[in-house]
Amino acid sequence: MKFYWIKTSKLIKKIFSEYIWDIPNSEKKIYLTFDDGPTQEITEWVLEELKKHEVKATFFCIGKNIKNHRDIFLKTLKEGHSIGNHTNNHLRGWNTSTEDYLENVALCESEIINQKSKIFRPPYGKIKKSQSKKLRELGYKIVMWDVLSADFDQTITPEKCLENVLQNVQSGSIIIFHDSIKAFKNLEYALPKSLEILKQRGFIFETIQ
Repeated sequence: MKFYWIKTSKLIKKIFSEYIWDIPNSEKKIYLTFDDGPTQEITEWVLEELKKHEVKATFFCIGKNIKNHRDIFLKTLKEGHSIGNHTNNHLRGWNTSTEDYLENVALCESEIINQKSKIFRPPYGKIKKSQSKKLRELGYKIVMWDVLSADFDQTITPEKCLENVLQNVQSGSIIIFHDSIKAFKNLEYALPKSLEILKQRGFIFETIQ
C-alpha cells in the first residue's frame, strides 16, 4: 500500500523548514512543477498545453533524460520555463552515500545550461540531512511541494488526480506533476482541466527561480 500526503502539513513544513514547500504571497500566485523529464512526446505534449493557456512552469529534470532528449530540453528553455536539477539518475537519497549523491547532482548540473538559479528537488522527496547541508552550501535551494497531484499513482483515477489539485491549492502553492510515461494517464486528463479551472479562479502561474 502506497502512503503519501496530498497536502503537505504545516508540521512537516515547520520541522523541515530548510526546504521550500510553498512561496506565500497575497497575489494568488501559484507554482506549477513537473518532475522526471524530459520525456519524448509527453514533455512536448505538456509544453503545448502550457502554451495554449499561456502558462510558465518549472521542470525538475533528470540529467540522463536531458542528454537523451536535448532538443526537448532546449525547447523547454526557449519557451521560457524554469529548469531545476532532479539528479542524473533519479537517485533515492536515503539509499545513497552523500559523496555519490553530490556527484550525481553535479552530473545533472553539467547538462543544464542557461539557468541562472540553482534549484533542486530530491527524487521521491527523500534526502539525507548531510546531502541537504552540502547542496545548500553549494548554493542550491531545495524545493519540495505543497500539493501532490499523485499523477504517478496508477491505482487512482484521473478524476481523483484532478481533485487532489483543485481541493488543495491556495495562494503560494507549489504543485507537482510528472512528465513521465507512468503518470501520463492521469496527467493527460488532469493538467488541461487544472490549467483551465485554476485560471478561472484567478490564480497566476509563476516559475521558481
